[in-house]
This record gives sequence, C-alpha cells and structure tokens, in this order.
Amino acid sequence: MPYFSLTPADREAMLATIGVQSADELFADIPASLRDAAREAFANLEGGRSEMGLKRDMARLAAKNVHADTSTCFLGAGVYDHYVPSAVSALASRGEFVTAYTPYQAETSQGTLQVIYEFQSLLCRLTGMEMANASLYDGATALAEALILAYAATKKKRMLVPRGLSPAYRRVATTYTQGLPITIDEIPFDTTTGQIDGEALKEALKSGDVAAVVVAQPNFFGVLEDAPAIAEATHAAGALLVAVFNPLSLGILPPPGSYDADVAIADGQSLGLPMTFGGPGLGLFCCKQKFSRLAPGRLVGLTTDAEGTRGFTLTLQTREQHIRREKATSNICSNQALCALVATIYMATMGERGVREAATHSFHKAAYAREQLQTLPGVKPVFSGPHYHEFAVSLPVAVETIGKALAEEDIIGPYDLGRDYPELEGAALFCCTEKRSREDIDFLTKVLSAALPRPKVESGASGSDLNGNGSVHLDGVAVHYADDARTFYLDW
Repeated sequence: MPYFSLTPADREAMLATIGVQSADELFADIPASLRDAAREAFANLEGGRSEMGLKRDMARLAAKNVHADTSTCFLGAGVYDHYVPSAVSALASRGEFVTAYTPYQAETSQGTLQVIYEFQSLLCRLTGMEMANASLYDGATALAEALILAYAATKKKRMLVPRGLSPAYRRVATTYTQGLPITIDEIPFDTTTGQIDGEALKEALKSGDVAAVVVAQPNFFGVLEDAPAIAEATHAAGALLVAVFNPLSLGILPPPGSYDADVAIADGQSLGLPMTFGGPGLGLFCCKQKFSRLAPGRLVGLTTDAEGTRGFTLTLQTREQHIRREKATSNICSNQALCALVATIYMATMGERGVREAATHSFHKAAYAREQLQTLPGVKPVFSGPHYHEFAVSLPVAVETIGKALAEEDIIGPYDLGRDYPELEGAALFCCTEKRSREDIDFLTKVLSAALPRPKVESGASGSDLNGNGSVHLDGVAVHYADDARTFYLDW
C-alpha cells in the first residue's frame, strides 16, 4: 500500500494555492450545522488502530474473498479470466498516466490524446470497422448508445434484440432508452441450436419499421450465430446491424466489418482488464464512418500544426456538456481512458499472433471441457450450435448445489442460466480461457463427477452377484449392463 504524506506545511501550501485561509473557509458553502455534526461524529469515533493491526485485520477480511488468483475459474457470462502480461500493469501504472481523464484543454495533453488515438486505431484493425470512438462506460451502455444511433440514423423506432443476448445488456438497454420513442422487441432463440430463431427474425422484419437488429457473436450461451445471413436479412429490410462481439474471439472469428455490421460494440474487459468482481468495464464502440456525427462520446484525430508537426486533436465531442443539448448525440459523461490505456497496451503487447493464440487456446480448451463433462452420467449438452469458449450443459441436480460442491475444491463456476432463463432451469454455463490447463479441466470433471448423485443399482430378475446382470436408472435413462462382458445398453 503506498504512503502519501500530508504535513501541516503541505496543507498550508495547498490552501494558499487555492486562495483560502483555512479548511473551514474552503468548505464554507456546506451549512455549518452539517460541518458541526461531522466534527462531532469524528470526535466520537473509537480510538485509532495501529497500522500493523489494521493491515492484519484488512488482510483477514480480504482472505474471505474468492478470486481467480487462488481458485480455478470456469465462470464467464461476460467477465473473463484471461492472462494479462506483466508489462501491461507495469506500463499502465506509470506516473504519466495517473490522470488519464481526457483534459478539457485537450490539445495541451498530447500524450493522452495519442494513447486514445492508438486505442481507436487498434480497435479498427481488430474489428474491421471504419472508426472507433474514445470508449464508453461498458458494453451494456455501448449497446444502448448503438440503438440510439440507429434511431437517429433511420428515424425508425423498433429494435430487435435477441433473447440470447446478455441479460444485463438487455436490461441496461431497456432502462437507458426510457424517455425515447424506442421500442425493444425480443427475438427468441432456437431451443435446439441456441442460435437466433431465423423464422421469428424474418417475420419480425416484414413490417419494415425496424431500425436495428442486434446480433451477439458469440451469444450469451457461447453459441456462434450465422452473422452473415442475419446481416443480409437485416439490410434487405432497411435496418442497421448492431454486432455485439467478444474482442479476443476476433483472433479466430471473422470481424464485424467482414459481415457488414453498421455498428459493433463490446465490453473490453477481456483486453487486459482484471475481473475485479465485475468492473470497471470498458465500452468499445465502432461504426461506419458515415455515422461518425451520430456516434456518442469523443473522437481523437491526427493532424499537423502550422509548422507541419504531427499532433493529435479532439476532433469530435458530441456530448451535451460540450455542445448545445439539442445537438448532442448522447449525454454519456466520460470515456474510460485509463481502462482504454490498459486495453491499448494489452493489444500492442499481445499483437496479432498473441490475440490469435489466446483465442485458439480458449476455443480448444472449451471443446475439450465440453467433451469431458458429457461423459458424466446425466450431463447433456443444451445446444447443438457451434461454440467459442463457453458452453451450456444440463445437470441432473441443481446448479447451485454443483456450484457449492465445486467451491469446496476451489473451483469457481458455473453460471446458473436458470437465474435469467426460466426455460433453462438446470442448465449450467461453463467457460474456458487460455489460462485453463488440461489438469484443471480433468480436475473439474473429477469433482463434478463426485458431486453428482450415485446411480442406484438394481439386481436382475434372476438375481445378481459380482458377476451378474443389473441396471442403473439415471435421469429417466435405463442403463442395463453385464459385468462379465462389460457391455452396456441404453433405453432412452
């Protein structure tokens, strides 16, 4: 923990710089009754603690947290346990970046603007899109802003959002667009493949009043959509396509620009940001250049000064704080510049090859885990569609029960899909990143096997001994066996 000194001389120097005589004068705008109450409360606090004792107690409290440094994480659902090279935090924590907020006299801070420009440039290379802004809060608010852009661009009010999209994204988009004449309609998923129900989408597009169709690639279930086909149907109906992508997956999956997405958004947490109990995230927002003046937030550009020297400038500021409210495209108040800095360093450190390898390892390890878990009695795949690095399986016992059993062996996960999808009660979502080893997956399989109910063995009609016949009933499936021949027959 860093130590910052604050001597009486330091206080006097700060007050003098501000131009006041005392702290009371500095806080004079706060009613005296409130200041007096605060002083009284402070005076009644218990006696101080020693630094050594305080650090010991805080460490004891922190040890109650379960995190990926001490446990093996198979939990995803939007926040992922990826490896972050040591260089990322070392560079991002340098003193030059302590204040990463975009300055109001932006051109005086060329270093900050250059970082954001590099961030935008790297995102365009990653996604195949024509432009990217200086970042937003997180993926959910980026989606809401994309819907608002679609409304402004098409003058249509109806948005089609798949049920297979993150529940958090859907909730935030609904809340964020309140007060606007926007209607969000939900498109169901195919219960067999886990993909968007193509027939339902075609039917919804027939009305001709759709502003945007959202497609998540991969979706919340980890299933890959037929994005090019959805894009074609969307554009044929005169609507915009909003792609919600996983940044690291683009190491092996086609980027949104390749299937003609109009807007592409994501949460950039997987680009070097730790999970940190769910936040902060990093909103990635990319779009076609023709929508640049409708895009939210800020856009940094490259230029030359009067002497021909390269420089960076805050090219667009379309939020209401900077321009007339009726001309603003958004009231979003900030970009996540420090998080964008981390993502920039991560992408530059990993490079194309590193991103591709991380995505490839995540894909193959998830495929291996899915294969291993399906060997357990009663564990079945929920969807048949292709997967990236997450997959859903149905369990013969409650997901909560399995989660507790795994936690006892320092395993985090899975995500209970029944929390958000009542029709998927008993379905568990597992995730594998490049950090998971074969040993991790094998241990998960072993622990999960032990947590499942033991099958009940019934003797055959003619009697059974160690060499006899018998049957096992698992989740409605009769497994008949002959021990001597080691032969099994399934009755579904």
